[in-house]
Amino acid sequence: MCGICGELRFDNSSPDMAALQRMTSRLARRGPNHEGVYSDGVLAFGHRRLAIIDLSAHADQPMVDKELHLALVFNGTIYNYKELRSELIELGYEFFSEGDSEVILKSYHAWGEHCVERFYGMFAFAIWDIRSRILFLARDRLGIKPLYYALDGMRLRFASTIQALLAGGGVDTNIDPIALHHHFTLHSVVPAPRTILQGIKKLPPAHTVIFSNGKVANALDNAINTKLQDSSSDVTFRCYWQLDSTRPVQVLSEQDWLAATRTVLHRAVERHRLASDVPVGVLLSGGLDSSLLVGLLADHVDDLNTFSIGFEEVAGEQADEFEYSDLIAEHFKTKHHKFAVPNAEVLKRLPEAIAEMSEPMPSYDVTAFYLLGQHVSREVKVVLAGQGADEVFGGYFWYPLMDAADGSPLERFSQYYFDRDHTEYLEMISSGYHVEDVTSSWVENELKNPGADEFLDQVLRMDVTSLMVDDPVKRVDNMTMAWGLEARVPFLDHELVELAAKMPPSLKLKEGGKFPLKAVARGVIPDAVIDRPKGYFPVPALKYVRGEFLDRMRDILQSKACINRGLYQRSYVEKLLADPEMHLTRIQGSKLWHLALLEWWLQINVDAVINDGNSVNVT
Repeated sequence: MCGICGELRFDNSSPDMAALQRMTSRLARRGPNHEGVYSDGVLAFGHRRLAIIDLSAHADQPMVDKELHLALVFNGTIYNYKELRSELIELGYEFFSEGDSEVILKSYHAWGEHCVERFYGMFAFAIWDIRSRILFLARDRLGIKPLYYALDGMRLRFASTIQALLAGGGVDTNIDPIALHHHFTLHSVVPAPRTILQGIKKLPPAHTVIFSNGKVANALDNAINTKLQDSSSDVTFRCYWQLDSTRPVQVLSEQDWLAATRTVLHRAVERHRLASDVPVGVLLSGGLDSSLLVGLLADHVDDLNTFSIGFEEVAGEQADEFEYSDLIAEHFKTKHHKFAVPNAEVLKRLPEAIAEMSEPMPSYDVTAFYLLGQHVSREVKVVLAGQGADEVFGGYFWYPLMDAADGSPLERFSQYYFDRDHTEYLEMISSGYHVEDVTSSWVENELKNPGADEFLDQVLRMDVTSLMVDDPVKRVDNMTMAWGLEARVPFLDHELVELAAKMPPSLKLKEGGKFPLKAVARGVIPDAVIDRPKGYFPVPALKYVRGEFLDRMRDILQSKACINRGLYQRSYVEKLLADPEMHLTRIQGSKLWHLALLEWWLQINVDAVINDGNSVNVT
């Protein structure tokens, strides 16, 4: 697990090594154990390492294989690297390290761009072919690991975070109006390839791209936006995996599905546990998903470390789940760590958390993960987390509501999910940023893609492959890696995701949702945790905005920077400030916090960099 960055020049000049050093330095928190750079003519790589597998210097990066004439920077973990290593040795390859990074290099040499199809894991990496002068970029199937890029006619830069690209300089930091519409409609999700900034994009999950000639490299944007598989002879953009949400030819009974779930989940957890040369802990919320991970690990890990966090209640809303996390910790005799955070500490630490958000993320639990990550990183370097289970197995309350609704697929989805309708969006955003209802168009197109049998199959597929990527998955990566902590998400093992996608939606929604996981958990964890009402990771001070939190948001939204930026219509802002608790989204998010968070993120991450002279704001 690491931070990566690089620059490829298209004009035959040398990369800007000072900019590369700034980018690498900005990634230091993601990789506190080693820093390295590599350059070769028009190409340069930077890397910050968090040592998890093969702790020796042999696994440091950038990794150069002199025999194969390949160089690599890699962020993530390949869980089946040992099996692939054995296969490659049988093919005649010799290894100089014991980790998964070198396995990627050898796999690319052996199988070319199709190597990614053999990887079980989370990854974003770049390989430079020294002889053919080809740059190969890849991102994992579910987008667990990030890969951002900035592209112009002279160069490509890429990095693990937007902040690193901004530190490099020369980025167009204007707001993308289409991304802005997505952000405020899909509770901060901006589907790839866009980001909130015009000059920065992200490689979509399950995609690779090859640059074989930089002169027409702008074809990458065209290829991504039009979903072409091969845009030109110089830039090859490929989707290597798609989720099939259709029923299998052979009809399976409920017991068949449950047995398959049990087998594949056990295998996924084992993969995530074993691919480490350091101890592995669990982020224990007290819910079904994280509790089940503890139950599956307890017999295999001595002195298993578990970690829970809670906050002060506001408006009578409980802000911790210690009752259930304590129960699991006691039941399995884990080495449990529990942290209670006062609201004053939350407010004090918010700017730190916002500075580590690659994109603005108003979800309440982002700050919780940031504060928890600090404590956890003092004990372990790797943790398992339960993210993804709700999207994969249908655990959220809005799924059955959508399923029972009438209307078109878009109507059924939007009335329970969109943060605000298009008419309210136009009331909120200044006219200079007005666009058509681009989010409805995007959702409608995603839902109608082939390969899904039922409406809920369409919804869950879109959630797992797009929405989840840029909400819970991104926040876990950002907030844990801010402390040099690797978070692994076994419920997003692609084999388990593929199995769940083929299940009938009715099976997943049975007994209030996530029925297959509840069935697997019987006899593994206490029934009290399985049968409890579903909880949501709360920080109620960001939902019921009062006192110092309201004062801070008012200061942000009435600041000179916010007014000069001109994103929001002032009448709308004043309406929210007058009665913030009356203005919640359909999934109970604070609309005031959503506006304040975006502005705060821009001030911390963009304005400060512009003032330092490292980015450009094209007007």
